[in-house]
Amino acid sequence: MIGMDQYELIRTAHRVYKKSIRQIARETGHHRRTIRKVIAGMEPAYRRQQKPVCPVMEPWGKRVENWIEEDWKQPSKQRHTSRRIYRRLVEEYGFEGAESTVRRWVRQCRSRLGLGRSEAVIPLDPEVAREAEVDWGTAMVRMEGEARTIKYFCFRSRYSGKIFVRAYPWERQEMFFDGHMRAFAHFQGVFPTLVYDNLSVAVKQILCGKSRVEQDRFAAFRSYYTFQSRFCNPERGREKGGVEGLVGYVRRNFLVPVPEIKDFEELNVRLLEQCERHSQNRIGGREDERTIQQRAEAEQVRLLSLPERPFENRKVIPVRISRYQTAQIDRNRYSVPTAYVGRQCWAEVGCERVWLYADDRQIASHRRLFGNSRWQVDPLHYLELIRQRVGAFESARAIRQWRPQWPEAYETLLSGLRQRRGDNQGTREFVQILQLHQPWPAERVEAAVEEALQFQVYSFEAVKHLLLRQESPGKEAAPLAMDLIPGVTDRQVEVPDLGRFDQLLAGGGS
Repeated sequence: MIGMDQYELIRTAHRVYKKSIRQIARETGHHRRTIRKVIAGMEPAYRRQQKPVCPVMEPWGKRVENWIEEDWKQPSKQRHTSRRIYRRLVEEYGFEGAESTVRRWVRQCRSRLGLGRSEAVIPLDPEVAREAEVDWGTAMVRMEGEARTIKYFCFRSRYSGKIFVRAYPWERQEMFFDGHMRAFAHFQGVFPTLVYDNLSVAVKQILCGKSRVEQDRFAAFRSYYTFQSRFCNPERGREKGGVEGLVGYVRRNFLVPVPEIKDFEELNVRLLEQCERHSQNRIGGREDERTIQQRAEAEQVRLLSLPERPFENRKVIPVRISRYQTAQIDRNRYSVPTAYVGRQCWAEVGCERVWLYADDRQIASHRRLFGNSRWQVDPLHYLELIRQRVGAFESARAIRQWRPQWPEAYETLLSGLRQRRGDNQGTREFVQILQLHQPWPAERVEAAVEEALQFQVYSFEAVKHLLLRQESPGKEAAPLAMDLIPGVTDRQVEVPDLGRFDQLLAGGGS
């Protein structure tokens, strides 16, 4: 191979000075065949004369090629990587070559077979106030000192790039709807079209093409806010690549390092602050220089308006009350009053609370539990039964959960009642006092118990009397004006000398 200086010399000698090939060969020492190639315009470069071979991979090439071909019949996330191929060759066949050799060979093999080519995409210019994308993400947090997996709802405008993120314990339909409602409020309007994966909370059945059978509740929610749903083809998340990228962006930027939080309320305040800060950025590759927030403000005026009232986001399910006075919902138990044991009732399940109903009225309300086999017990539901069966007082779940939160005065009162009336009768009267929490607020009952202890009175009637006195305290009457009733109010009354009565006790007189 000749250098570029020789290439230039030969062509100049032939084209400018009209020298023959023979003369140039004699002057430069290059072969006439080389000179002819240069004159023909062939630039100097290394050209492989024969196809290179990889002797290290030759014995295993066909086997690895079969693995690669079979992979494309398997799920995309369960295919051989180059490293896995290398390890299999080492562990199963005693391969002694380098991993880099295997990687290079696998890359060339896939290219030769036409596999693994990047799919071409069409650049899009989203229409203002037209579409938004929705998806779920998963991350780890430390809540009250314990590691916990959470779900976070992601909502992104295709035009402005503005985002909304909110964390939830589970990926349930109530949380799905709540995320939408909060996102609509955040954007101050409803997008005409929302793009989804084929989420089970929204899709009941996937039909041919883009057709879907939607969940009834989702169809009702979508109709209430009057937006259209569009679902991606199965395993084609790139059809909503903006929110797919947002899921990873949130995990890397909003949740690293792993947040130390008290509860979901604290976490969601942090996430909303991060979303607001993100809105001050500019999206690269776009022609205008506006921030995300400026684009969102221009988009907001063209969104569909919000309904006057938000969607009633409660799931209604029938429940039967067990002999433990509980209704089982999502594998957790919620208590009701004793009178409803064995009856068929119904529950309304929201994102954060559970309401139980019977006879067209509400019989209980609880904070919603997340997890399995957990109990949400209202002690007031069990007090009447405990009063009848005082032997179960110490081990009753309702008492054991409530007792650590009692004020110290309650333990003092319980101990005093048992000393004066015996264990059973004293405990029964104490349960009666606890039942005063039903008609009166807890802080007033606690104040009445503390006042009873100050007077050294240990009884249900005393505590109840003190509560009633709080409602109608005695009034102090001011003295009447002296000139109000002449001859009466202005009359001076002499204060008697009580010492004179002591003389009677001594037998004296006056």
